[in-house]
Order: sequence, then C-alpha cells, then structure tokens
Amino acid sequence: MNIRSLTRGDGVVIGAAVVLFIASFLSLFSYDCSGGIDCSRLNSPNAWDSLGLLMSIFLAGIIGAALVIVGRLAPRKVVGLDLGQFGTAFTVFALWTAFWTIIDVSGAGAGLILGLLGTLVLAAATVAGPLVPALKAPLVGAPKPPQAVQPPYGGQPGQGYGYPGAQQQPYGAQPSQGYGYPGAQTGGQPGQQGQQGQQGQQGQGDPAQAQAAQAQQAAPQGGAAPAGDFTPFWFAVPVARPLYGEDGAPNPIAELAPGTWYLAVEQRGQGLIAQTQDGRRGVLQDTTGIQRG
Repeated sequence: MNIRSLTRGDGVVIGAAVVLFIASFLSLFSYDCSGGIDCSRLNSPNAWDSLGLLMSIFLAGIIGAALVIVGRLAPRKVVGLDLGQFGTAFTVFALWTAFWTIIDVSGAGAGLILGLLGTLVLAAATVAGPLVPALKAPLVGAPKPPQAVQPPYGGQPGQGYGYPGAQQQPYGAQPSQGYGYPGAQTGGQPGQQGQQGQQGQQGQGDPAQAQAAQAQQAAPQGGAAPAGDFTPFWFAVPVARPLYGEDGAPNPIAELAPGTWYLAVEQRGQGLIAQTQDGRRGVLQDTTGIQRG
C-alpha cells in the first residue's frame, strides 16, 4: 500500500465518513415543545437505536468510503469490478436512503440532517473524484528528489549515475586521456607525444574542453560510435500508471503511484525504462504530463 497514491478526492471521502460516524450518535428526530408540552422526559433515539437507518444510511456510507480508500491503496477486483466501484454504489445508495428518509419524517433531528449532508458530500466525492482535476491531485505532496546522484567509481564528477558516456580512467592516466581513447598510443613519435602533452595540460584546466577535443580527433581517425545522449533523471507521474515488463508482456509488473519519485534509466521509443524503489525495471508507455525532478 502506498499512501502517496491518495488524492484530494480521497481526503474528502475520509472527512465525509468521519462526519457520518459522528452523526450516527446524534438524535434522529426533533420535537415541538411549544404550547406547554414537557419535553424533558422525551428520549430522542439516534441511529444506533434504529437498525434499519443505521445500516442503510450511516454504515452503508462508511463501508462505501472504506471500499473506495482500500481500492485506491491496494487495487483489487471482485467479479471483474474494482473495489472503488462497489464503494461508489454504497455511497449513492446511502444518499438515496437519507434523502427519502428526511422527506418522510415530520421533524428531522441533527443526526438525519448531518447524515444527509455527509452522504451528499461522500457520494459527490466518490463520483467526481476521478473526473475533476482539482480532486485528482495528490493528497500528500511528493518528496524532494535527491539533490545529486553519486557517480560510479572512476566516473567524472559531472556525470550522473548511469551516464552512458561515463568512462573510467586507469590509475596514473592524465585527465585529458580517457580509458579506451581511440588515438591513445603507449609509444609514439616525440612530436605526437608533445602534442598530446599540450592537450593534457589544457585538459587539466577544463576537462569538458579536453574531452571535446578528443572526440574531434577520434572522429576522423577511428570512427568510434558516439555515446548516447540520454541522461537518467528522476520523475513523478500525475496519476497512477502501469509499468510493463521489458519483454513486452501485456500484463503490468507494477503501478507507478503519483507523489513518488522514480528513476528513468533509458529511453525506448516514446516510452521510458523506469526503475522502482525495489529495483524492478519496466517500460512506462504513457509519459504525458510527467514531472521531472
């Protein structure tokens, strides 16, 4: 279960369920004590004294809210339907019963009035929650992404984790000469060594310029393949989205929840290869609206 998958609409559902629980202890009916009528001995019942109203209004609404929240935290299907759909049906039924009950009675008490308002808000939140953008926003904000990702051992300080062009240098190599440099020679002519020494001295001042100069020399000489230009980054999804396996299986292997940061390690067509917190990797096919860290 991931609490960060809860939305603002789910927060309204939880609040309405709490209001229903409080209303179940309040009086259902009110009495007119004008005209000298002694109301001190009248005992106004609450929902717990009437099993029918308790089950059809108050408990039905609370059970519906619980199903909606559990369906959001841990998606499950029963008879082909999501738990959230069953919860929505319960909340609508509770609103329907509360509406006709308060019309039928002659004097509605605080319990019935508050119960009607609670079921109205509850049903509206469960129905409109997946549709209204303001209610679809995450209830808990996403944590800040890591400020910096540690580079691999031997990697350049300016290159992040998993950088495709990262090259390790052997012990004692000069900063301007990377490991596997196409034009590097252990024993060359003095003129070539002097030219490389000058390039090494220039590279000590600015490693980025030295690497660019090496790439320009390597292109005409050896034809080495250029490194990929994709840099891993952190991202968060606006809504829950499935993560499919890299083998192309139709069933998702995980679900990316809003409010949680994930690491994109590779670009594959229009999708991203994402890595979850537990180390699983898969393809995120829908990348629209993602937030980059």
